[in-house]
This record gives sequence, structure tokens and C-alpha cells, in this order.
Amino acid sequence: MQPDPIAVVIPTYNEAENIEPLVQQLMALPLDLRVIVVDDNSPDGTGAILDRLAAEDGRVIPIHRPGKLGLGTAHIAGFKRALADGAGLILSMDADFSHNPRYIPAMVDKMRECDLVIGSRYVRGGGTRFCTLPRKVLSWGANAFARIMLGLRARDCTAGFRCYRREVLERIALDEIFSEGYSFLIEILYCVQRMGYRIGETPIIFENRRRGASKVSKKEIYRALDTVLRLRLGRLPWGRGAARRAGNEHAQEN
Repeated sequence: MQPDPIAVVIPTYNEAENIEPLVQQLMALPLDLRVIVVDDNSPDGTGAILDRLAAEDGRVIPIHRPGKLGLGTAHIAGFKRALADGAGLILSMDADFSHNPRYIPAMVDKMRECDLVIGSRYVRGGGTRFCTLPRKVLSWGANAFARIMLGLRARDCTAGFRCYRREVLERIALDEIFSEGYSFLIEILYCVQRMGYRIGETPIIFENRRRGASKVSKKEIYRALDTVLRLRLGRLPWGRGAARRAGNEHAQEN
């Protein structure tokens, strides 16, 4: 039986220091990968590096966007390209080495029994490294809030290190996902769970970036809180119309 074709989607903005070594490590994995990098016109030259890497290896596929359009739409652009190219499994990850490529084979292996696998900080064997105490508290609190308010069963609800089965992304109306930024990840997970797909987690050690600037801001935090509250209201009888308008019609209770 032939393994599913695999695509790795990586959104970037100002990752010139990280993107080349990351792509090299991905290409060295014992898997047949295509790497789709969605760059939002990074002023530090990330796009030019991607073009050079693509010229050297056809498995590297850059998508150049005209400006900083956001993490959510970057994921969607990458997912659409992966689906159009026939990928059976689609991974997403950050470009700053907080998600180490060495965990990808275990995530792919777990897809034999799951439809979505999360590289998780909060299961046995997982953890963080080089993160400040405020960052740890913020992450733990955001996950606890999302799990309690939305009934999410995954331990790491805000993780962007994921592997999706093709049919999962095909069933979600990606263009109708309302959320932007990191809250996009919560909304996607919420939709996948409500559609009844199998969700699993594998342990990873999340390493805070050592090069470049963090993309987490107060604005992103407020967006995530707003998304959780909006989705929570959508679960109530009087809030379902609003939820459907936000793209949740594909996430009905089983």
C-alpha cells in the first residue's frame, strides 16, 4: 500500500534566519514531503531565500502574498495548495524551530488511527523549553479557557503543529472560517471535533524561538478570547445562527 503524499505548510513573516535550515531538516526526513511556504512579503528577504530553495529543489513550493495578511489566511492558502497538489496528509508548523521537524515521523505514524494529530506540549512526555514563566502561564490559561468553554478534548488546543487527513480539510469551508491569527487554530480544532473526527496527540518539547521576533501580541490574545466566546455563544440555541454565519454549519453535533 502506497503511503499518503505529505505536504508541510509553513506560514512565514521575517524568518530569513530560520527558513533555510528548517527546510533542510524537513527534506532530510525519511518521508516524501512537499514543503509549502506561505510568505507575507517579508521585508527581511525570506521570499528571496524561498525562491532560491525552490530553484534548487522542486519539492519546495513558495507562495508569495502581497503583504502581512495574517496567520489564518496563510494556513488556508497553504492548505488549498496542498489539496490541489493531491496531498493525503497535510501538516502545519511554525518556521521558528519551536516545532522541531524530528517529531513529524511520529505524528505521521499516529495518523494510522487518527484524522488529526496535534504535536502537544500537554500530554505525557511533552513540555516546553526556554519559555518565560509569563509565557507558560499565558499558554496554559488559554488552553484551559478554550477546553472549558468549548468542551475541547485535546490537551493542547492552541498548538499549530498538526497533521490533518485530507478529507478533514475538504469538509471544512475554509474560506468561511471567521477567525484570524492564532485563534484560527482554536476554531479549526472546534470544527474538527464537532464533525466527529478522531483527534490524537503526540508529545513534543516546544522550544521558544531563539532567533527572530515572537509574533504573539496582546492583539492575538484578545482575538483568541473573542473567538472562544463567539464559538461558545454559537453552541447555545439562540446563538446558532451567528455561528453558522461564521462558517460553523459544517460543525454540527453528531
